[in-house]
Amino acid sequence: MAGQDSSGQFQEKSSSAVAGPHEEDREDSGSIGSSSADENHLQQTKTKDEDEAAQRSDTRDVRSRVSEEVRRTTSNVIARVASRITTRTWPEPPPPPDRGVHAWTQVAMGWLVIFTTWGWVNSFGAFQTYYTSVLPQSPSTISWIGSLQIWFCLVISVISGRLLDAGLFLPTFLVGAIIQVLGIFLMSISTEYWSLMLTQGVLTGIGAGIFFTPSLALVATYFNKRRGLAVGLATTGNSAGGIIYPVVVRQLLPTLGFAWTTRVLAFINLTCLSIVFAFMRPRLPPRKSGPLIDWSAFREWPYLGVVGGIFTTSMSNYFTFYYIASYGRDALGLSYSAASIMVILINGAGILFRVIPPIIADRIGPINVMFPVTFAWALVAYCWLGVNSVPGLYVFACFYGVCAGSFQCLTATAVASITKRLDTVGTRLGMAFSISSFASLTGPPIGGAILAADGGKYMGAQAWAATMTFLGFLCFAFVRVSKVGWELKVKC
Repeated sequence: MAGQDSSGQFQEKSSSAVAGPHEEDREDSGSIGSSSADENHLQQTKTKDEDEAAQRSDTRDVRSRVSEEVRRTTSNVIARVASRITTRTWPEPPPPPDRGVHAWTQVAMGWLVIFTTWGWVNSFGAFQTYYTSVLPQSPSTISWIGSLQIWFCLVISVISGRLLDAGLFLPTFLVGAIIQVLGIFLMSISTEYWSLMLTQGVLTGIGAGIFFTPSLALVATYFNKRRGLAVGLATTGNSAGGIIYPVVVRQLLPTLGFAWTTRVLAFINLTCLSIVFAFMRPRLPPRKSGPLIDWSAFREWPYLGVVGGIFTTSMSNYFTFYYIASYGRDALGLSYSAASIMVILINGAGILFRVIPPIIADRIGPINVMFPVTFAWALVAYCWLGVNSVPGLYVFACFYGVCAGSFQCLTATAVASITKRLDTVGTRLGMAFSISSFASLTGPPIGGAILAADGGKYMGAQAWAATMTFLGFLCFAFVRVSKVGWELKVKC
């Protein structure tokens, strides 16, 4: 038993001795395995961190690319928007034909347009004298009817001129013609100052303003070398209307009365404007984009000078046209019939000189012609101060009409000559006329107020009108010098 125990103990010791090293090896291998597992875990963690860093880097790259694409897209959008509000990216319009039956037909239609608009407006002097004799209002107050008519005719140009560029000439013309003719028909049943102000002043002015500027700008787009001649021929309608309307009023008013005389004038306009609607057509393709106002024009000194010259001369011109008949009656004792002849003379004398200056302007440039014309106009205006007889008034009316006609026939050509793109002529011409409308609105009433403040004497108002014309001369002198300097033999 003792032998068995000792042998058992020996076996246990040997097995424990044998098992001991194996267990230590297992413990060592376990510790080594644990160490490997830790290293693997660290490696996996490190790999995971690297993957996450790579993903974050990729995300940043994607975001950067998206941001760059957004910037590029935004830049393209802004460029497209900018191209719609500037004129630099518009395609150039085709060159004008400068000849042909169709082109000269537009000149004839332009003649009828100016006949029914500015011929009608310039004949207000005949109405001014008649209204002064039948209405209780003062001459200065009555002149607001004609001034408001001119103002609406011109101020609406900033919108209506743009409608030509947008390809909406025909509907624009139709709406304007209907409003103007309706205003004249309603004028025939007006017996009070306020009703005449609404019909003759507001309605006819708005109607004429809607279709006048698009029509005149349309004529200019058909010509380049002969543009001055074409526009000049069209503006002779101004003088013709200034003769025919006062003659109709002078002859029919004593026999038919005011109502039917006015209706006859309305039927004349209706006939003329119907012919225009049938034959007048725009040449250039529509320009759907672009601003209502070309603000870049106000950064150009020549444009500012031309607009300033038109503004100052408009103040004096319409005072003279409206008050020359009243001067003949008040200062020289003429009858209404004899005084109204002055309106016919001042309009009719310039009819030939609405053609000659444009022919010269086509050769040497419109600014080169307007520069001396405004100087002569200012001298003639100062001569009114020395008129104290009926023959002298006749002579003054003729010379003033010549100078006024020579100037007015070149205004559209002058604006077109300093406009680089023909498809913006309507917009810039409308802007110029709209600005000068405020001069036409205030000129006759200011002159009338000076007349009233001077106790009915015309000298102060005459001197004021002449000085405004001289300021117009200075504006065109500035334009001439700013464009080509002091050289004489340069087309401008």
